Amino acid sequence: MGLLGGKNALVLGVANHNSIAWGIAQAFKLEGADVGLTYATERLENSVSSLAKSIGCGFVERCDVSKDEDIARLVGEANAAFGSIDILVHSIAFARRGELTGQFYNTTREGFHEAMDISVYSLVALVKALLPIMKQGGAVLAMSHHGSQQVFPNYNVMGVAKAALEASIRYLAADLGQQGIRVNAISAGPMNTLSARGIPGFVEMHTASRDIAPLRRNVTPDDIGKAAVYLCSGQSAAVTGQIHYVDAGLSTVAFAKGSEPNLGA
Repeated sequence: MGLLGGKNALVLGVANHNSIAWGIAQAFKLEGADVGLTYATERLENSVSSLAKSIGCGFVERCDVSKDEDIARLVGEANAAFGSIDILVHSIAFARRGELTGQFYNTTREGFHEAMDISVYSLVALVKALLPIMKQGGAVLAMSHHGSQQVFPNYNVMGVAKAALEASIRYLAADLGQQGIRVNAISAGPMNTLSARGIPGFVEMHTASRDIAPLRRNVTPDDIGKAAVYLCSGQSAAVTGQIHYVDAGLSTVAFAKGSEPNLGA
C-alpha cells in the first residue's frame, strides 16, 4: 500500500511543476495517499489542474488563505470529497517584492502584516478550521527556511515570518499532541521555485549554495517530497514540534571547504 496508503492529504500551495508543494504531492501519491491540491489565484488554475490530472488527483480548489471565507469553503469541500483529512501540508509564503530589497528597517507596516498573515497566520487558521475533520494520528507539515535563524541577503521580512512560523509549529504541536496530531516543518535549502525567484539575487545565491553545501548540490522538490513522506507517515510517529533541515547540509557550514578566510593567529 505504501507508507501513506489509505491516507487523505490536502496539499496547499501548488503553483507549477517546480513547486515544493508539487514535489510533495507526487511523493504522497506514490506512497498511496489520496491527494487534494489547492492554488492561490485564478491565473494558476489551468497549470495546477493539468498537474493534478497527471497524477489522477480529482480534488483541485482555489483558496486565498488571507480570507476566512475561502478557508471555510475549502474545509467544507474537503469534507464532502474525503470525509476526513489525515495530512495537511502548508507550502505557502508571500511578501511583496518591495519588502525584499534594501534595508529591513524600511519594511512597511502593511507589508509586515501581509507577510505574517499569509505566511504564518494562515497555518493557524487552516489547522483550526480543519481540526473537526482531522483524524487522530494526523500530521501537519509546513515549509520553512534557514533565513529564520540567520540573515540572508534580501530575505528581510520573510526571514522574520519564517521565525514566527517555526514558533507557531512548536505551539501547535503542544496544542494538538493530546489529539495525536503531529506538527512539523521542513527547512528547505534554496530551490528554484516561483516564489524564490521573486527574491533579488536569488540565482546567484542558488549557485553559491550549491558550491558551499557539504553535498555540493542543491535540493530538489523530490528531496523535499521524500522527507515529507517520512514526517507525515508512521515512520516518524514520535516526532513533533521539529524543524527538519533538508538543505544538502548548507545550514551547518560557514564557508565552503578550501575557501576558509584567513582569520588570523
